[in-house]
Amino acid sequence: MTEWQRVCELDALVPDRGAAALIGGHQVALFRLSDSGEVHAVDHLDPFSHANVMARGLVGSRKGTPTVASPMHKQSFDLLTGQCLDDPEVSLQVWPTRVSDGWVEVQVEARSGAA
Repeated sequence: MTEWQRVCELDALVPDRGAAALIGGHQVALFRLSDSGEVHAVDHLDPFSHANVMARGLVGSRKGTPTVASPMHKQSFDLLTGQCLDDPEVSLQVWPTRVSDGWVEVQVEARSGAA
């Protein structure tokens, strides 16, 4: 089961710049794209350097696909799928996002708890 976690106001995200957030126990990098206004969420952990730096990556595109390049070693990742465009065996986890009443929300696994 999943739920939507409110993260920040949409206006708090600078277009084409990343922001890090802790969501469901994971460090996530959020990106608001300037051309479409879409918001994407991927792992903040760079799988090549093993550092939490992806929110500092460079936003761009490849063949019309929105990307983020790692600030460490410059590998590019598809923001839609998380797939590394430079090494097909590597990918970032992607979280569904939505904007509701001006707030960015990220879909996470619902926590189950005892009553």
